[in-house]
Amino acid sequence: MGQLVAVAVITVLAVISPGADFAMTVRNSYLYGRTAGVLAAVGISLGVLVHVTYTMLGVGLLVTRTPALFTAMKLVGAAYLVYVGYKTFVARARVDIDLSESGGPSKAGALRTGFLTNALNPKTMLFVLSTYTQVVSVDTPVFQQVGYGLFMSVAHLGWFALAAVLFSNPALRNRLLQRQTVLNKVIGAVLVALGMVLALTPAVA
Repeated sequence: MGQLVAVAVITVLAVISPGADFAMTVRNSYLYGRTAGVLAAVGISLGVLVHVTYTMLGVGLLVTRTPALFTAMKLVGAAYLVYVGYKTFVARARVDIDLSESGGPSKAGALRTGFLTNALNPKTMLFVLSTYTQVVSVDTPVFQQVGYGLFMSVAHLGWFALAAVLFSNPALRNRLLQRQTVLNKVIGAVLVALGMVLALTPAVA
């Protein structure tokens, strides 16, 4: 029971901490609507499962023990955030406010955005790895370890889907879209800043 509580507390704190996943969900939701936001949340939850899978296989520990490999992964994730942030920052605001979801990315594109944001984020990797190495013991059954991973994924899905529903609310979205130029620059700058911080963070030896 203590192990379960520890995993739950660590996961909840990690999920609600503002970061790239939250910024990307808000971006998709207010720009393109609820479907794009929720699909980004689904993609984020799938990205978590990637981290859980390779951590359970032992690859995550190898990555953190190999500075060059960790640095390469870190720079790829940082570059992706900077790219999306720059595209958002320079995007021209629509003159007409359109609350439909017809002008957004495809469903696959929205899903891919969320997935790549999380799967390429070494901070999520370190969160999953530290949880499994510090909380889960060698005596923990495999099915229980899988259950912890699923809980992490579902927790991410629930939180970011909730954010997507909130920021795609027609009334709120209308107000946000009316300030789209400023919001695009704020969200774009946040994503670029997160990418830069990620790139400059020393690799884990």
